[in-house]
Amino acid sequence: MATASETLKTSCSLCNSTENLNRCAGCKVVQYCSRDHQTLDWPSHRPSCVKVKKAFQKLNQEEETLRNHPGDFLTPANPFVNGVGHFWGHLDTRDYMRARYAYIESVLKFNTHRAVETALEHLMDMFRLCRGDNMGLRYITPHCFLRLGQDQECYDFIKWWVTCDPKGEYDWGDMTLPYLNIKDADVFEPIDVFLTKFPSISFLAAITLLKIRLLIDLQSLQRTRKEVGALIPQEVLDSIQSAAVGSIVSKNKRILEREDHTAEIKDLQAQIQKSFDRLTKANKHFWPAIVKPGNNLTIRPQAYGMGSVAEMQIMLQYCYSAWAETPGAIGVIEELLKN
Repeated sequence: MATASETLKTSCSLCNSTENLNRCAGCKVVQYCSRDHQTLDWPSHRPSCVKVKKAFQKLNQEEETLRNHPGDFLTPANPFVNGVGHFWGHLDTRDYMRARYAYIESVLKFNTHRAVETALEHLMDMFRLCRGDNMGLRYITPHCFLRLGQDQECYDFIKWWVTCDPKGEYDWGDMTLPYLNIKDADVFEPIDVFLTKFPSISFLAAITLLKIRLLIDLQSLQRTRKEVGALIPQEVLDSIQSAAVGSIVSKNKRILEREDHTAEIKDLQAQIQKSFDRLTKANKHFWPAIVKPGNNLTIRPQAYGMGSVAEMQIMLQYCYSAWAETPGAIGVIEELLKN
């Protein structure tokens, strides 16, 4: 299975060369192998590049204004020092946070590894500045992790948000409390913790995709061992299998060496069915749109209600690229929809 990160462009935007690459000085997230190729690509690259550049300039202006803030009863002086964790709650930080999100949105118009990497770096720093995530950035972040092949980090991130405050007593203003501190959680564990009464469509979509990736990887291991396992040495088989799967399975020697994955495959299939059913109940429009997105990827709703078409459209735009960049994933959903 090709990992999602392999389908994000890491080469020249025009010719796919990986040698002598230089970043565009404007957007800094698209690369070219030569000045000639950059010139040839400029007419198509220019509109989005200009938007990124303007968004970055706006962000820098807002940051400078905030760093020079003298302090008042609404916002402390230089919130980057005196207000970390409490951004958005301090009124004068909001224009900066909006500008930073606008920059992230503009960068994600490019399907390059560096673009998604840049967006994720900014998102994670915005959580540092605003623990409570008043802007809902947590619904975008898992899909950036998945696009970069960071499936474990995606799982840990979602599990923290789903389990961090079961009784509604977490003090978001207390900087001494653990925050995004789940590491290396068991991605094969039962899915029930995510099947809440009012689940996040974004989180369920990401968890479903992650479980599908694991399923495809284990099916690939099973198939490879059956077809060539008896014909080649174990170390050669391990090397072949490790190169053919995603980041979680490739790092797990126990899984790679196991001869039979039938039980794990059946368990993952059951988990995927559960997640599929729960998301269908939460928003019946979502899975059909994953298979046939159409203009749902470009419509920009101003507001949405739970279970609505507008909710589907917003969440689809957050997650669709990760699905499209994962070979075989949308096909799994097509089969589930048939049943």
